[in-house]
Amino acid sequence: MSLSHALSSASVAPTYRPTAVVYCEANFGLIDGKTANGLVRHSEKYEILAVIDSEQAGLDAGTVLDGAANAIPIRRDLDDALRHAAGHPDFLIFGIAPTSGMLSRQERGVLLEAMGHGLSIVNGLHEFLGEDPEFVAASVRHDVEIVDIRRPRAKEDLRTFSGKVMDVTCPRIAVLGTDCAIGKRTTATVLTRALNDSGVHAVLVGTGQTGLMQGARYGLALDAVPAQFAAGEVEAAVVEAFEAEDPDVIVIEGQSALSHPAYSSSSFILRGARPQGVVLQHAPARPQFSDFPRFDRSTPQSEINLIETFADTRVIGLTLNHEGMTDAEVSTAIALYEGSLSIPTTDALTRAPERLVEMVRLAFPQLERKLTVVRS
Repeated sequence: MSLSHALSSASVAPTYRPTAVVYCEANFGLIDGKTANGLVRHSEKYEILAVIDSEQAGLDAGTVLDGAANAIPIRRDLDDALRHAAGHPDFLIFGIAPTSGMLSRQERGVLLEAMGHGLSIVNGLHEFLGEDPEFVAASVRHDVEIVDIRRPRAKEDLRTFSGKVMDVTCPRIAVLGTDCAIGKRTTATVLTRALNDSGVHAVLVGTGQTGLMQGARYGLALDAVPAQFAAGEVEAAVVEAFEAEDPDVIVIEGQSALSHPAYSSSSFILRGARPQGVVLQHAPARPQFSDFPRFDRSTPQSEINLIETFADTRVIGLTLNHEGMTDAEVSTAIALYEGSLSIPTTDALTRAPERLVEMVRLAFPQLERKLTVVRS
């Protein structure tokens, strides 16, 4: 199975997608470049023409990420990207997700320069450019759009938890993790596609800015929602997906980790979505929490214990992030974790999708009548 197949859309893509260049200076393929990484791997909403990262200029983005070319070039700077683009891009997407959630002075200059070239801006940071006087003036002057992905709905429209999620009759599966930036969204996307390919109608609910940029039809940027409404907004997104799609399964993208010292998003997902099953994502070669080297990352067993104590759910499978590992090491890790945890274990990107489907089938045998052969 090719990676492009694994991450292609489970729905029919529109005939036209706006074109975009993704800015990811000095971060492409790294943890803080996760927005750019995700868009290069999978995007229903935008056609990605190029990535900007001067440190890897001249390389193919797919080769850098996954060892397989995908014809998305990495360019030195904005001028280089525009000069070689096939047509004028519609958007510049800011593809870096720094811990601060804010633009540097240099990054502000690049985005304003892009607006001067007639590109609209897609911004996934906590800093809303649509409220910045300099950016608002530039958008008017150059007749371009600013899309602040993380902007929540108006406070008067935010939903609190109601319990309506209990009326959702299909299985709900959350993809959680032992850390931030560990591949939860990618695994959720591959899992959703694998289920649809096998005959199970699965719908993905996104909970972060990158998933929304990729084209998730249901969801929210959870970390931008006030805490009082976070569980309710997750619940509402799950209910909306259920009522609109009548799916066999709803897959909910996870955020952070329940054990993480800095972020609490996983708790709102467990409370709001009330998943009956959890797929846990883990990076065996990562010893500390991302961006928090003073804190040792939790083990799969400790995270499973925490999740199953915190919520009325069970972990139905483990998926691995293979960063820093050889293929042989991944195979060894799969065997070791399956033996010690007694749950199905796989790598969503480098192993066939059947194992992901098997995780779900074993946990929810009522879906077996829906299953057909997984295409690879």
